[in-house]
Amino acid sequence: MFEKPSVADLRHAAEQLGMNPSTLYLETARDILAPLVAAYAALDAVPDELPAVKYPRDGGRRPTPEENQYGAWYIKTAIKGASGGKLAGRRVALKDNVCLAGVPMMIGAGFLDGSVPDIDASIVTRILDEGGEIAGKAVCEYYCVSGGSHTSSTGPVHNPRKRGHTTGGSSSGSAALVAAGEVPMAIGGDQAGSIRIPASYCGIVGMKPTYGLVPYTGIGPLEITLDCVGPMTGNVADNALLLEVLAGPDGLDSRQRGAKADNYTGALDGGAKGLRIGVLKEGFGHRNSEADVDAKVRAAAERFQSLGAVVEEVSVPEHHSLGFPVWSAIRGDAACVTLLEMNGFGIGYEGLYPTSVIKAAMQWREHADEFADTLKIATLFSKYTLDRYGGHYYAKAQNLRRRLRAAYDAVLKSYDLILLPTTVMKATPIPAPDAPPQEVTRRSWEGTRNTCPFNVTGHPAISIPCGMSDGLPVGLMLVGRHWDECTIYRASAAFERSGDWTAM
Repeated sequence: MFEKPSVADLRHAAEQLGMNPSTLYLETARDILAPLVAAYAALDAVPDELPAVKYPRDGGRRPTPEENQYGAWYIKTAIKGASGGKLAGRRVALKDNVCLAGVPMMIGAGFLDGSVPDIDASIVTRILDEGGEIAGKAVCEYYCVSGGSHTSSTGPVHNPRKRGHTTGGSSSGSAALVAAGEVPMAIGGDQAGSIRIPASYCGIVGMKPTYGLVPYTGIGPLEITLDCVGPMTGNVADNALLLEVLAGPDGLDSRQRGAKADNYTGALDGGAKGLRIGVLKEGFGHRNSEADVDAKVRAAAERFQSLGAVVEEVSVPEHHSLGFPVWSAIRGDAACVTLLEMNGFGIGYEGLYPTSVIKAAMQWREHADEFADTLKIATLFSKYTLDRYGGHYYAKAQNLRRRLRAAYDAVLKSYDLILLPTTVMKATPIPAPDAPPQEVTRRSWEGTRNTCPFNVTGHPAISIPCGMSDGLPVGLMLVGRHWDECTIYRASAAFERSGDWTAM
């Protein structure tokens, strides 16, 4: 219930704002605020505007160690939807930042363990409406702030291809469950590569759709202008099928203006012949690039050529390298505001705000010292930049994203797709439990250089496996025009049919 602020409450607020008013002034302010206090209090008497939960379910159960050998499950469920539909008989795991009514959600953070949302995310309802079964909640990284799989309070998520190695993050559990064959489909979320990095490391298919194509309603955000959600599957056909179910406006998420859903499965048999593919020069040869990864991806480009595609090298000098700085300032300045000050769900967009989850997230103030190093260091820097520079770098980065988007759009006027490595290295070893912050954070961000630029620009991008080296998968990324996921699926399916990627 809303409480009228005391003079002491107002003094504390004033000190936080750098003010030093007199007691008399604060008493006066308290009287002036009476109508606003009454307005806030009136909201307590009005029922919230929340969508109905359509399908029955229980609260799920914690998996036993024997059924959770990779540390990928948080909660197991068996929530069934309609009796038929596109996903009839298919089991789908949800990244644990997706609201599932009546089932615990912790977003990788121990202090949230056991908190229970009272709504289903829009994509949950869509999966159930099409006959899918929600198989459970997959572990995700601590507040989704990691490209590695070692920061969740539940412990590390191991790569099914090579135990002891990362799955990537933050959709770590989703990737592991698909790669291990425990579910055919999973939901991932992507703000810097968190679908594509785990897909690359685990040898599965992961699609970050065009920004706004899939509703983000009822999903924990990192930054509202970067957040995307999409399918993670064992093959291209399943990926296209799941995106067909997920895509399109839900009438709640205002970020979906202009969203154009399509018949993605209808594009699977188009073949690669006639496609124009630009191999992005700046995607290769990074300081931390592995030679075998670059070689496997270039060999994949040659395979596309053998399939009838026109394959040529392209370049966006000074722009691809700008992606990480622009992304860093947008996500960096927003981290403190979205994750902490607004308790995980941000501000500034019209949509559905899950108030039950926001209330649970307020507990962070008593648990900040428990944060994973990735979140702790990110929010320390965010607080510094906001206090010192007042959002200047966030604003400049938002302006510069138009320049970055235009550079890729210029290439995509002449080419159907851009090709580059998803991650510049294969899966790396999981840091030890006592690893220093330097290693924890380095392992969290080392895979993002090629992925995060396309979160900035909003282009759709998929990771598909294109080879193995040292027992670990190599991922190939294809980037397309906005709303043109069909061409991405057309090329991906042709490549998948061309041979066994594990032998490439």
